[in-house]
Amino acid sequence: MNMQTSISQHFAILTDNRAENHIRHNLTDILTIVLCGVICGAEGFNDIELFAKCKQDFFESFLDLPNGIPSHDTMNRVMSALDPKQFSECFANWARSLSERLKGVIAIDGKTSRRSFKNTEHRDCLHMVSAWSSDNGIVLAQTATEAKSNEITAIPTLLDMLDIKNCTITIDAMGCQKAIADKIVSMKGNYLLALKGNQGGTLEMAEHLFKCEEKTDYAGVTHTSYATIEKSHGRIEKRNVAAIENNEKIDIAEFDKWKGLKSIIMVESTRESGTQSSVERRYYISSLPADAAEIGRSVRSHWGIENSLHWVLDVIFNEDAMRNRQKNSAANMAIIGHCAINLLKQDKSGKTSLRGKRLKAGWDNDYMIKLISEC
Repeated sequence: MNMQTSISQHFAILTDNRAENHIRHNLTDILTIVLCGVICGAEGFNDIELFAKCKQDFFESFLDLPNGIPSHDTMNRVMSALDPKQFSECFANWARSLSERLKGVIAIDGKTSRRSFKNTEHRDCLHMVSAWSSDNGIVLAQTATEAKSNEITAIPTLLDMLDIKNCTITIDAMGCQKAIADKIVSMKGNYLLALKGNQGGTLEMAEHLFKCEEKTDYAGVTHTSYATIEKSHGRIEKRNVAAIENNEKIDIAEFDKWKGLKSIIMVESTRESGTQSSVERRYYISSLPADAAEIGRSVRSHWGIENSLHWVLDVIFNEDAMRNRQKNSAANMAIIGHCAINLLKQDKSGKTSLRGKRLKAGWDNDYMIKLISEC
């Protein structure tokens, strides 16, 4: 079986940094085996080697394998030698091919791989910043940093991998930076940025604005509101979204420092469970018009990167159990994990859970071929 897949074509341009006289296994063969192993639940290179040897006849049906199944040490060395930046660019090009022109919300957030450290103090864990398409349910791109604080420099790199025209970029407070807002607007996208202490002046002005306008029922400004109520497992959560238009009526110089800022938003969440209740207020700024309903949906869409990506990596893929202590290996294996999630989510043939699809891929060779050949 000679199988040319979209994924193999997009990753074929990867530079193989091994010395030619030491190459015993094709790079494409190794990448395919590693990807299939991760799809099926392997949590490290020893697992992947065991999986591949148990499935050797299957892999020999469509891979070259000139010297059989590569060892776990070989796979580790090869994954460590690949340039994560180039690997990320290949991934972004492939992910772009999975869907039509991007639209809707693109959520950007970071996640730390907790067992990717090298020193005993766990200070150098890999931090991966990812872009998640809420509409398509796939990872669009990612870039690695060595600390959460470096998200500020990683986000512009991530944006450069994407075509965000007419998309809404949602970012938590760490990425609420004027330079990032400028870049998003210059790329013809819209931003929705959470405000916290790192933008103290803007946050303070947003809080002051809503405190004053609530007293007069927003009589002095142009605003919209939107409310939802959700009931689940004995808990009730009420969300009230208020969006104020940033126009000539708002005479606050702090807001003028943000390029394209059209609305200031307050989201109030009230949670009730039995006799206990709590109230939380969060503030945002956006280049979107002051449409509280649309902004409220965008805020909610941002949570998809936590519920549909980070939770899946933690619970379904058990990412934190993978001890990749070499930085390149950790970054590249994180990208392989994102590839696996995208492939599994692209399969719409049934209502099987992601966990069920992973098991099925390990048991059913035809299903595995379907996963990796149709994308």
